[in-house]
Amino acid sequence: MSLSPPRPAPQAIPAPTPAPAPAASKPARDRYLDLLRSIALVRVVVYHVFGWAWLSILFPSMGVMFALAGSLTARSLNRPARDVVRSRLRRLLPPLWVFGAVALALMCADGWNPVKDPDHGGTWGLLELLDYVVPIGTPPYPEHLGSNSGLLEDTWAAQAVGPLWYLRAYLWFVVASPLLLWAFRRVPWVTLLALPALTAVVGTGLVTIPGATGDAVTDFVAYGGCWVLGFAHHEGMLKRIPRYALVSCAVPVMAFGLWWASGHPSPDGWDLNDIPLAQATWSFGFVAILLRYSPSWQGLPGRLARWDKLVTLSNNRAVTVYLWHNLLIVATVPIIDQAYRLPFLQSDSATAALDRTYTLWMFVLVWPLIAVTTLVFGAIEDAAANRTPRLWPNGPGKPTGRHARRA
Repeated sequence: MSLSPPRPAPQAIPAPTPAPAPAASKPARDRYLDLLRSIALVRVVVYHVFGWAWLSILFPSMGVMFALAGSLTARSLNRPARDVVRSRLRRLLPPLWVFGAVALALMCADGWNPVKDPDHGGTWGLLELLDYVVPIGTPPYPEHLGSNSGLLEDTWAAQAVGPLWYLRAYLWFVVASPLLLWAFRRVPWVTLLALPALTAVVGTGLVTIPGATGDAVTDFVAYGGCWVLGFAHHEGMLKRIPRYALVSCAVPVMAFGLWWASGHPSPDGWDLNDIPLAQATWSFGFVAILLRYSPSWQGLPGRLARWDKLVTLSNNRAVTVYLWHNLLIVATVPIIDQAYRLPFLQSDSATAALDRTYTLWMFVLVWPLIAVTTLVFGAIEDAAANRTPRLWPNGPGKPTGRHARRA
């Protein structure tokens, strides 16, 4: 009997090579928050053109902007705090340096000498100029410069540079954020309510801190609640509160702010920007409701989609728009004044019509000026954020390799 040939030993089947894990992608932007930031910027420009006090009630832009910045900062603090603070300052300071250089050059050209200024003169006045480099305090500027019979009214410098208080407050919040977030994660409600409560002490005159330091402390406590609300939004704390409960608590807080404003009006009436306790409580309740109802859009829905490019542009150039808009509003005045020389505007009725619509023309003209300034100076924001510089970033950009690693 013949033997069958031996069977070959079975060969081991190699295990399939596992597919490489997909690279971690940058979290998608929340377009609802981007839309809020765009509305806040437009509202700021409208307010500074028309000066309508009721806008501070209709939409408290500063509280919204601080809350959004607080949320983004909390997300960034998953990295080492020192790196986050350095990154935030790097994004903030170069645009400020360029604006400060232009503003100081214009003020000096109009006759301001910071050494001889009675309010900012001497050695201390020169040291205050460092606030144009790192805005720990309020950057100095003359309250009056030139004369009302000149090309610009004598308060143009205060109008142009005054809004820089926002950058000072932002810097304070960024530096304090590691400690604030640490406290918030341990005693959230105490941290959330402490700063608005302190406004009742610092912002009402019960305790007076003189000078620019007092202004900085008042701004910090007045808007600190909104900044910490940004933490609460990022940490998911607001989502855990039933909507009816949050609204039921927020509305009385907002009502208290209006009641306080009614008894403590500013020189411009119900302008909450000059009534710290009213600003703190109204903004706190308003922002809490906005963030609790946050739908977390990955894209703008419905008819809002037509504004997608402008929303993207304004978010990519938010610092540029805020820094320059007031100086550009001032710049519209000499441009519009040239219209009085046009031949068809020499009649009394035509001149009166231009007088009545002067502010409206300022509003119309400031937007092309903002667009030009964005083209000229906006790329500084990209360089400061380590992004590929773009002239008109109204769409998705391509980050540099270094930026992609840090995302």
